[in-house]
Amino acid sequence: MNKIFFLSVLGITLFTSGCSTRGPSSYIHHKYSSPTYSQKKYSHPTMRPYVVHGKRYYPTVVSVGDRFRGNASWYGPNFHGKFTSNGERYNMWDMTAAHKTLPMNTIVRVTNRRNGKSTVVRINDRGPFVSTRIIDLSKAAASKIDMIGTGTAPVTLEVLGFAGKGKNKIPNKKQLKKSPKSVELSSFALQIASFSNINGAIRTQEKYNNTDGYTTVIKDMQTPNGRMFKVWLKGFKSEQEARDYKANGIFKGAFIVRED
Repeated sequence: MNKIFFLSVLGITLFTSGCSTRGPSSYIHHKYSSPTYSQKKYSHPTMRPYVVHGKRYYPTVVSVGDRFRGNASWYGPNFHGKFTSNGERYNMWDMTAAHKTLPMNTIVRVTNRRNGKSTVVRINDRGPFVSTRIIDLSKAAASKIDMIGTGTAPVTLEVLGFAGKGKNKIPNKKQLKKSPKSVELSSFALQIASFSNINGAIRTQEKYNNTDGYTTVIKDMQTPNGRMFKVWLKGFKSEQEARDYKANGIFKGAFIVRED
């Protein structure tokens, strides 16, 4: 976890003023880039697992139309101008919000169930780290649904779409229609075998392709020990799914790898 993210999370947890604490065979060739999963190598927190107060959070796969219910809070002046978890500077007058696990740049409609008022926000931060709350709104967004005075409100969240990477504006309706219908945060896989000879890799790929609905691919990598052909089992929707499958022990010695 980088320093900026740590400070952002620390600030959120300290803020309490009316807000929260906060298939077919495939063959791919590329250079070796140390694919073994290692939390220490992850310098950017926006789409990777992270730990707050001893609890690990796993950003999740979501689709357009997904709905969630819970309590909203808001955060304002104390954080204005400070960095959010994805490296942007928080502007309490922008239509943004913090969520513990939604992908960054998810566009969400937030409806206050007390009065029926709704607004649309873009996720650009992590939080609120209070079990009874699911979203932290900017002051502007909280004003739109009339919850500044109460500090919190019961809400419904609906996923409308996804802004592109690096985008800091909410897309219009036409742009949202063209956006992906779902987002997978990262491509997690299990490395189940490694060979110096392509034939062994091909036999393993064919043997285990479509195991439990997952797909096998061969990665041709140039490693410090020479050219290697690694067989990966792919198709996991999250790191946690890959970890759970690995724990079944079907593939002895398998380990989690990640493709950006």
